[in-house]
Parts: sequence; C-alpha cells; structure tokens
Amino acid sequence: MQLVKVGLCAFGMSGKIFHAPFIKEHPGFFLSAIVERTKNDSKADYPDAEIFRSVEQMLANADIDLVVVNTPVQTHFEYVKLALEAGKNVIVEKPFTVNSAESEKLVEIAANKNLFLSVYQNRRFDRDFLQVKNVLDSGKLGNLKEAEIRFDRFRPEPSSKEHKENPDLPGSGALHDLGSHLIDQATQLFGFPEKLFADVFSMKGSKFANDYFEIILYYKKNLRVRLKSSVFSKEAHNAYIFHGEKGSFLQERTDSQEAELVAGARPIFNEIWTKSLFEPDGILTFINENSDTERILTSSEAGDYMQYYDEIYEHIVFGAALPSPGTQIIQNMKIIDAALESAEKEKVIDLKNF
Repeated sequence: MQLVKVGLCAFGMSGKIFHAPFIKEHPGFFLSAIVERTKNDSKADYPDAEIFRSVEQMLANADIDLVVVNTPVQTHFEYVKLALEAGKNVIVEKPFTVNSAESEKLVEIAANKNLFLSVYQNRRFDRDFLQVKNVLDSGKLGNLKEAEIRFDRFRPEPSSKEHKENPDLPGSGALHDLGSHLIDQATQLFGFPEKLFADVFSMKGSKFANDYFEIILYYKKNLRVRLKSSVFSKEAHNAYIFHGEKGSFLQERTDSQEAELVAGARPIFNEIWTKSLFEPDGILTFINENSDTERILTSSEAGDYMQYYDEIYEHIVFGAALPSPGTQIIQNMKIIDAALESAEKEKVIDLKNF
C-alpha cells in the first residue's frame, strides 16, 4: 500500500480530535510531522512524528506529501499558500478562509501548481445528515417547499479563544465557525441559492464576535431554506426540518463522533467505532401511493469521519473524486460574504453578483 506522509500544522483540539487519530489509524497515511510551538504533547500518542516549532520550519525540513492546515482561520490563507508554494497537497480546516477572495486566490495557486486543495467538511459524514440525504433521495416528501437546518448550543459565556471571540478579527464568530457547516450542508442538498437574507449579531453583546445567525436562502420554485444557530439554546430543537408536498421529516442532531473523541474514543479503520442509538432520532410523515398517511419513527446509521480521509487517499492513489474541493467550497464562502453584507445593510442580497 502506498504510504502518504502527513504534516499537521497544529496540535490543539482540532489536531488531537479530528485529524491525528484518523491519520494514525488509516493504513495509507503516516503522521510524519506535527507543529507544536512550545510543547511536546503529541509524543505520547504519536512518538514517530517529528515535532517542529513553526509551520515554516516543518515545510522547509519535514519529509511530507500532504499538509493539514488546522490553525485559526485568520492564518489559513498564509499557511495554505506557503504549503502550496512548497509543493504540498493541502487539507484545510473549515472555514476555508475569512472571505471568498482569499479562497479564490488559493484555488488558483493550487491549480497552477497541479496540487489538490480540500476543505475538511467533516459534518458531511454525520449520521444525522446522512439520514437526511437518504430521506430526501427517497422522494417520499415530494417537491420540497421549506427546509430548516440548525446548530444550537448553550454557551452563554464567551470563549477564551480570541480568534473566535474578538469581533475585530475577520473570520471570528459563529457564522464562520458553525455557519460553514450549515451552509455546506445546504449547498450539498440544494445547490447555490439565488438570493439570501441574513440576521447576524452577538447576543452576548457588541464586545464579542457574532454568536447568532439566521440566514434565509431563496431557491427556484419558491423553496426557502433557513439556517440558524444560537448559543442560548438550553433545550435541543430538531436540527433538520423538511416540509414537502407529500410529507415532512424531522431529524435530531444525534451524531456523537466529536463528543466520543473528546471523551477519549479512537476511530477504528473499516469498523463502526461509535456508540449505537438507543431510540429513534427522526420522524417521517408522508402520504403513500395509496393516499394513506404513514408516520414512521426513523433511526439513522452511524457516520464516520474516517470516510473523509479514505476519500483523500483514494484521490491520491487512484484518482477518485476529491472530497470537498476548494473549487466547490468557494461557493460557501460567497454565501458567508453575502450574509455579512445582508446583515449590515438589512437587505436581501442577489447572489448573481457573487
């Protein structure tokens, strides 16, 4: 098996939880280098990885084929550009960059150097989103009229991470952080919208980055898609709500991969490693071919973030489709740009101008 050598640009939560365990477990990858500016925390679990004190030092000296840029979003443009110019293929954490202009420039550099650039949109592999895709693909709802996707939390206290909480830093706040997931899921399901209207602000106060957003996406045939997130949601809502001409589907946000990884679980290649559901997590109500109403309690099947890395490997070795390529995620960044403009101007934004 061809071995792909990987360099990880940071060993904070993202590196420890979402990347290093999957790289280590996948037989096609070798975690060759890790950037830790002052510590050596990675040595306990990844003793074979060489530690570097800066991204620049790693790019100049490490034996790597692929770089994972998982630093704060404000540094994504700089570090992805450095990695591409060093001749490395790149995975970059979401959000891709702070705006679409930066994303477009990086995609152009990657194309000119014949390198790939993929954005780590791991929520495509959440069990709840995979179930949504299955239900919509079944056609049981008929032509869709309305959809809502939410990602709510109860975090009334400000984050200690300045790059996420400082409103003066581009890319800070919930719209970039969680909005990049919801927007990606919406565009995966429905494509690029025609127009949008957005409400984006900080419920904690103007001293902090936005922690609330509501975006209405306007599609053809009068389809409306609402994306929403709040940090003042103590009681959980249905994360996905779909209404069509023939029925409705409600789906809870039940994927536990992040929580289990934080608690110490580790992925197992080609095996289900997450806990099973104990009860149904969705409700499907629709009119069947006999004009009778059916109401079914549905249960989603396990997702696996390993699939993202497996698709990366298949692309490198066999030329399979690249997961969430930068060329595709530019569209998501344009929606974020437009949402910020809409909130500032309090108007509907025509996306033909983006």
